[in-house]
Amino acid sequence: MEWKNIYRGILMGISDLIPGVSGGTIAFILGIYDRLLESISGFFSRDWKKYLGFLVPLGIGIVITLLVFSRVIEYVLEHYYEATQFFFMGLIIGVIPYIMKQAEVKKNFTARHLIVLGVIGTALAVTAFIPTEENLAPITSLTLPVFFLLFFSGWLASMAMLLPGISGSFILLLLGVYSTAINALSTLNIPIALAIGAGVIVGFIVSSKAIQYLLAHFTYVTYAAIIGLILGSLFVVFPGFSSDLTTLIASLVTFVLGLSFTLLFSSPKKTAITEEV
Repeated sequence: MEWKNIYRGILMGISDLIPGVSGGTIAFILGIYDRLLESISGFFSRDWKKYLGFLVPLGIGIVITLLVFSRVIEYVLEHYYEATQFFFMGLIIGVIPYIMKQAEVKKNFTARHLIVLGVIGTALAVTAFIPTEENLAPITSLTLPVFFLLFFSGWLASMAMLLPGISGSFILLLLGVYSTAINALSTLNIPIALAIGAGVIVGFIVSSKAIQYLLAHFTYVTYAAIIGLILGSLFVVFPGFSSDLTTLIASLVTFVLGLSFTLLFSSPKKTAITEEV
């Protein structure tokens, strides 16, 4: 068992609780993105046992976060929103040079790659201006229509979780079920949590295979899309500048901490690129 994956899972879990921050971005920062996709996809194959050592500790860390930190995240976002968001902006900006190095942008990117990057980055940035239903009362009882709503919301959110730059929580926010998910975790509403979780599992299976295929056969176009997603997510996460000097200083400090964290934990090893496209 790769027990160090517990802390990685905790970090990924924390990011997935926060709208605008992607667990896929954290996986990139930690240098485990390719293995994450391979392990999720491989777990649902005949050779599933060999992936347990990677996935079980990672899953333990994520579950710990979802159960223990959901209320903490609610508190931090409510009382230290700007500083928290600037911390994640530091994380996001810090990972961009690492991904650009992996993709060897100067060598491999052409005009079409830059167009893909720009279009996808702009499309995601625009979502920052889409009104979201933040104040909807959480759903607490399960009916058949509610089950399908939560299941497909979990499905879409999990696909977003694996893509660097797109937050699963932000997808839930857009769909109006974010408060339901957080409430289910913090109050241990098992039926609601299981409905969302079932969708998440199915989404992981489908999206991990799809992303693997794209990285293998359309490598540089996919990297261009990923970089665009990450750049676009900055607009989603950016909370604006506070007029309060103390908050501004705290935001600067957390931004530097986030940037430093990325530089400390990003893997120096370059991921192998399988095919030039």
